[in-house]
Amino acid sequence: MRLAASLLLLATSALTLATPVLSQDKRPEAAKSRKEAMIAEVEQAWVKPPVEEASAVSKGTATVRGVKIPYTATAGTLTIRDDDGKPTASLFYTAYTKDGGGNRPVTFFFNGGPGSPTIWLHMGSFAPIRVQTGDPVYVAPSQYALRPNPDSLIDKTDMVFIDAIGAGWSRPLGDKTGKDFWGVDQDADAFARAITRYVAKNNRWLSPKVLFGESYGTLRAGAIGALLEQRGMSLDGIVMFSTILNYGVRQPGYDQNSMILFPTYAATAWYHNRLPERPASLEQFLTEVRAFVAGPYAAALAKGDDISPDEARKVAGQMARFTGLSVDYLLRSRLRVSLGHFQTELLRDRGVATGRLDTRYLLNVADANADSPDEDPASTGITGAYIASFQDYAARTLGYKTDMPYKQSARDSSFDWDWRHRAPGERGAQTSPNTGIDLAYTMRTNPHMKVLFLNGYYDAATPFYSTEYDAAHLGLTPELRRNIAFKYYQSGHMIYLNPQALTQMRDDLAAWYESATKR
Repeated sequence: MRLAASLLLLATSALTLATPVLSQDKRPEAAKSRKEAMIAEVEQAWVKPPVEEASAVSKGTATVRGVKIPYTATAGTLTIRDDDGKPTASLFYTAYTKDGGGNRPVTFFFNGGPGSPTIWLHMGSFAPIRVQTGDPVYVAPSQYALRPNPDSLIDKTDMVFIDAIGAGWSRPLGDKTGKDFWGVDQDADAFARAITRYVAKNNRWLSPKVLFGESYGTLRAGAIGALLEQRGMSLDGIVMFSTILNYGVRQPGYDQNSMILFPTYAATAWYHNRLPERPASLEQFLTEVRAFVAGPYAAALAKGDDISPDEARKVAGQMARFTGLSVDYLLRSRLRVSLGHFQTELLRDRGVATGRLDTRYLLNVADANADSPDEDPASTGITGAYIASFQDYAARTLGYKTDMPYKQSARDSSFDWDWRHRAPGERGAQTSPNTGIDLAYTMRTNPHMKVLFLNGYYDAATPFYSTEYDAAHLGLTPELRRNIAFKYYQSGHMIYLNPQALTQMRDDLAAWYESATKR
C-alpha cells in the first residue's frame, strides 16, 4: 500500500509538471481576445443605414375620379452630403410618379414633430393608398385596413414623402449623430439637401416644384423655401397644412395665445352641442367669434389686471355664450383658459375630455377632477392602425425590406432640439423661431410663388386663427397677398382623418395646382 501511494504521488507530480500553467499576464490577453471577437460579431450583425442609395421599385394603378392612372412607386434612401461631398445622412423616402408623366409637378411632403416620420401624411392623405378611418373614435385592431385612395393627387402631381433624420428609416451616417441635425436650421438644411438630391438624381430641374408641410413641417417649409431660393431652386408653391410659423407668441404670459385658441374653443363647443343657443352654421358662427376676439376680447386682455370688474364680467358673459363655459369659471381663469383646462372642463359633467390634435375625439378620464387630460385621444386613437398598415405595406407592396427598426419618433433620451433660427436678413439668431419671416422673404424674392393654408376647425394644436394672424403679419404688398389662399374643413389637425373633409380638400388642392403650377 505504501508502494502504491508512492507511485500515485510520483504520477501526480509528473502530470503537474507536464501541464502548462497560464501566467498572470496572459489571462487579460485571452479576455481581450474574446471581447474583440464579440465586438466583431456585433459589428457584423449591426444593421446600418446605407451610404449607397437603396431603392425598391414597384408598379400600381390608381383610380381617381373615374380615371385609371398607372404609376411607379419607389421606396428608398437619399444620401445627402456636405459641401465637400462627404456623406452625412441617409433619408428614407417613398415616391409616386405617374408613368409617362414627363416634367409634371412634383410635391415634397413631410410631417413635423419636430422628430416625426412622414408616415401620417403618406398613409393618410394623397398617396394612391390610405389607411381607412371614419368617425373620430379609436380604431380597433380588427378594423385596420389599407384601401385604394380615390382622393389621391397622383393625377395632379408626383409625390415624394420624406422622413426626418432619426425617425422612420432615416439615419445619420459616419461620425454624424442625431444632434447634428436636430435643430430648426440644421433640419431645414438637411431637407433642402434631400430635395435637391432627389431633383438632381431624377432630373426634375424643369418640373414645377411644391413643398407640402404638416404641423411643425410648415415651420420647416418656410425655412426650406428660403434656403432653396438662395441656392438657386425656385418653388412654384408651398402648401401649409395645419400651420405653425411662430413659436414666440406661445411663451407663457403672451395674451395672443389665449386669443388664437378661442375660435377653436368656440368651434369645439359648437360641435359637442354645448352652446346655450347653437347656430345652424358653424362658418357664420365663427365669423362672429372672430370679430369678438379681434375687438372686445383683445381689448380686455390688453388691459391685464387693470381691467374693471364690470368689463371683465361683461366679456366673460360673451365668452360663455361662445364656449358654453360658465361665467364664474371664466372669471376665475382671468378670461384666459389654457388648452388643458378647456379640454377637461368643457365636458366634465360627462367624465370625458376632448382631444388636442382633434377636439372631436373624446377620452374617458381616470380622474374626473383633473385639470388636464393624460393622453390625446386624437393621437392614440389612430397610431396603431397607421404603424401596422405601413409596416405591412412597405414589405408586401413596396418591397422595401430592412432589419433596421422603423422609429415612430426621433425623440429618445438624447433628443434635444435646437430652437435657434437665423432668418434671411436678420443679424442675430431667434431663440423662438418665426419662419413667417422666411416665407415673406421667399414670396418677395419669387413673386410668382403661391401659398395655400389648409386648416381644421377642431385643431387645437395649430389653431386656424393663429394661421390667419400670422399670415396677416407677413408685411406683404396687396399684390403679393393675392398669392395666399385659405381653405377650412370640419376636421382636426390631421384633416384627412375625416373622409368627407379629405374629399373636399383634394378637390380644393386639384384646383390650386391648376393655378400654382401652370407653366
